[in-house]
Amino acid sequence: MDVEEIVLITLIIGASAALLLNRKRRWWVRPWIEQRETNSQGNSNLLHNELAVLDKENYKNFIRMDEDTFNDLLKLIENDIQKQDTKFRNAISAKDRLSVTLRYLATGESYKSLSFSFRMGQSTIAGIIPEVCIAIYNNLKNQYLKMPTTTQEWLKIANEFEERWNLPHVLGALDGKHVVIKAPANEGSSYFNYKHTHSIVLLALVDANYSFLYVDVGRNGKISDGGVYKNSSLAAAIETNKLNFPEERPLPAGTKPVPYVIVADAAFPLSRHILKPFPFRNMTWQQRIFNYRLSRARRVVENAFGILTNRFRVLLNIISLDPSKAQTLTLACIVLHNFLRTRSPNGYDVKEQNIDRRFTFKYTLSRQAGNRSTASALDNRNEFVQYVNGIGAVEWQNDLA
Repeated sequence: MDVEEIVLITLIIGASAALLLNRKRRWWVRPWIEQRETNSQGNSNLLHNELAVLDKENYKNFIRMDEDTFNDLLKLIENDIQKQDTKFRNAISAKDRLSVTLRYLATGESYKSLSFSFRMGQSTIAGIIPEVCIAIYNNLKNQYLKMPTTTQEWLKIANEFEERWNLPHVLGALDGKHVVIKAPANEGSSYFNYKHTHSIVLLALVDANYSFLYVDVGRNGKISDGGVYKNSSLAAAIETNKLNFPEERPLPAGTKPVPYVIVADAAFPLSRHILKPFPFRNMTWQQRIFNYRLSRARRVVENAFGILTNRFRVLLNIISLDPSKAQTLTLACIVLHNFLRTRSPNGYDVKEQNIDRRFTFKYTLSRQAGNRSTASALDNRNEFVQYVNGIGAVEWQNDLA
């Protein structure tokens, strides 16, 4: 190719680029989006002008809360999500921003699907949802995601576990799940977990009534499962006695002082304040009874995860957001869960036997290997074994163990 041909090709490319740059856009906003405020067929109108008046049950199903609760939540976050109108166009209202976000959390619909149903641009929705999730978490976390800080608060939780789940000295149930995300760009295998998917880890401590007391979200799925708890602020606070756990005291009818504990499954290390089951091989009958009774108390955290994902089914899908935004989305679901339980504890509850087990996180944590429990931790567990097979026995445990 000679010089003249090169010059000619360059001129053609330059002229084509100039034409593209100077070409007027067909529209600034697509006509069907521009009619959002005047057209009566979008989801915002369906929700607030039809379902709110004609079908309150399906209003609640649509965004997982009733109209009064929606309005109260809107008041809490409105200042953080409202945008200013301009002389060219009106901003999307705070009500519509919250509505599309709650619908996304409730269903996990794609941004493209929400774009058509709410008459908003897809890129606009992609900006709205993370922003609203941040506002929800920031405005609710201090009141609706609080770790107990006094001995009296912990004793209240322990009493509720004993009354509801028949196991004393329990301060919470601990478990972790993998929240599956789309493979982040330029992250290599950092978020690639043992189930061959990309994920972030959700570690949660739950009280006897399915409310979350503590969560640690965002560690990449490649971290070993034991390392998730070991590296959490919860483990550090327990080790340094910053949580004001109650002092050791004997179990009912016992004589040896026993620490108050958090119940967990085999993925976590047995320690002074972590109570886990016996390995399933070569168990005695008394150990089988203990494992059943421990599992019954520990199941409260599994039930909380089931309720959470049944309400916010976005957590059942592969979340196509970067890890930091997926973390914020998960935290928003957690505080909304606690917020809704506080607002309507009976209407938001689900009986244990009626929880649909299909609606829970796809992957739990794997068992941690290489833990060597201390003699005192083993002795403490044996105290619980004696209790559930003695004074603390219930009439139905032999039929279910």
